Amino acid sequence: MTTLKERLHADVVAHMKDRNKVALTTVRNVLGEIETREKSGKTPVELDDAQVTALLQKEAAKRRDTARIYTEAGESDRAGAEIAEAEVIEAYLPQPLSAAEVEAIVDEAIAALKADGVELSMRQMGTVMKPVTAKIAGRFDGKAVSEIVRTRLA
Repeated sequence: MTTLKERLHADVVAHMKDRNKVALTTVRNVLGEIETREKSGKTPVELDDAQVTALLQKEAAKRRDTARIYTEAGESDRAGAEIAEAEVIEAYLPQPLSAAEVEAIVDEAIAALKADGVELSMRQMGTVMKPVTAKIAGRFDGKAVSEIVRTRLA
């Protein structure tokens, strides 16, 4: 299975062949951001898929925010360009989960911990959040997840 970074590199070639300028420029910018992140710091690091996904989420959010600012300023053509870039980036993100799916994952984690004999209260919120966060991994808002866990433990 290829990594997300490898997929981005392969898509640069595909976008060149398709002459898709918006997608090509966007993917190149994202790859540049990944390389900058990897080379910054005292020692170079290799970003894994989870870190690349987090970076992609930030980049897409940045584009959406910029589009909102352009829209408020009456620059609809620039806002459209930013939204197009955000959509290209979001195509690489995993499908978001619904609230019902997240609740099912939380309930499953709580049931597994109870089966192991763990006495659950608000003090064990971190114990519940750890496996839930691993399964959700950027596909749902973290604050909303913690609220769901909090209501289940209360």
